[in-house]
This record gives sequence, C-alpha cells and structure tokens, in this order.
Amino acid sequence: MPTLIIAYGNTDRQDDGVAWQVLRELASRLGGTLPETPQECSELSLPSADLRYLLQLTPEIADEFERYAQVVFIDAHTGSVAEEIHLEELEGRYQASPLTHHLTPASCLAIAGALHGRTPRALLASVRGYEFGFVQGLSARAAALVPAAAEAILAWMGA
Repeated sequence: MPTLIIAYGNTDRQDDGVAWQVLRELASRLGGTLPETPQECSELSLPSADLRYLLQLTPEIADEFERYAQVVFIDAHTGSVAEEIHLEELEGRYQASPLTHHLTPASCLAIAGALHGRTPRALLASVRGYEFGFVQGLSARAAALVPAAAEAILAWMGA
C-alpha cells in the first residue's frame, strides 16, 4: 500500500503556500513533476506515493485513508512550535477548533478510524512560515526550509 501525501494551505498567502513547494520537492525526489502552481494540477500518482494539494482538510478525505499504509500531512505554521520544521506522529483523535471550517489532521484520522476501524500511520510535517501577505511566492526564509522538510518526510516514509 502506498503513502498518501497531503499538502494544504493557500498559495495566494505567501508562506502559507510552503506546503505546495514541499510537495513539489517531494514529487521531484520521488521521480515525478508538479507544475509551478496547484491551479495547473494538484494531484500526482507515483509508484511509492499519491500526492495531493488542498486548500484545507475536509472530512471526505478521511474515507480514502483505508487504501494507504501511511499518510503525511504538510502545512505551514506561524511559530507556534519551536522548530522551523516540526514533525509529529499523529493518532486519530477529535480536536475541537475555534474555527468551524477548520479540520485538524488528527480529527481526519479519527474520522477514518470511525469509518474503517483502522487508521494509517500518520505524520504532520509543519514548516515555519514568516510572511503571510496577499502575494504568491515564498519568503526567502520559508523557501530555504523546503529541501530539508522534504528530506525529513522522506526519511520518515523510509524512502
């Protein structure tokens, strides 16, 4: 069973789009290619992984987890954790959110567990964003983190 890699964020909000750039780097290292922007193509299936980009997580994605041995979630963070690249293994559990439209990766896993009686091995890779203006393109500091984030994810995947 392959790995599902889900990157999410808003590429129109500068560093909130870092997950897309990490996904592109992963695609390249796994032998594939993703375009400059997710508007051109936001999914890619490779022998070792299925890669997907979303604006945000939705409950429907949890139904697909049954087909995967492991799932990687990639997102930006604003400094709420100490590390610039924060890796966290996840378990399925509901997490309340102050925003009604926000679904966490752990809650997604909990939905998958409720639907299918199992959850895949899961990782949250959270990459530090520094600037969140209304522009496309990463700040230099966030862009510098992309290769190391991809390397850390591949190491976790066992690639």
